Amino acid sequence: MRKYISVIIISFVLFSCNEAKKDAVKEVAKPEMAVSYKSIEVDIEGMTCEIGCARTIQSKLSKVEGITYSKVNFEAKKGQFTYDENKLKKEDIITKINGIAGGDLYKVTKATDIEEIIK
Repeated sequence: MRKYISVIIISFVLFSCNEAKKDAVKEVAKPEMAVSYKSIEVDIEGMTCEIGCARTIQSKLSKVEGITYSKVNFEAKKGQFTYDENKLKKEDIITKINGIAGGDLYKVTKATDIEEIIK
């Protein structure tokens, strides 16, 4: 009886170690693209207040995968965004802003590339 239990335990340990090795190999095999950051400044029409509008836009865009910096200035009616161009395009950011609140409130009227990367 002890032999059978020992064989079962040894088999279990060997097979579980093989599964762990397979998982580790799968994780290493994922290639990653180099990060390429770009920054844009957009003019945003339709904002009526600092907290309800500017902060909402800033908050929603900061949660978009690929955007690393999000700042909206209500008084200037502008937003600055830094993004990974391998994950997003400038047009994706514009579409996202225009689509907030059902697409009826905010409109990007101008988008300009910024030379200096915001960190």
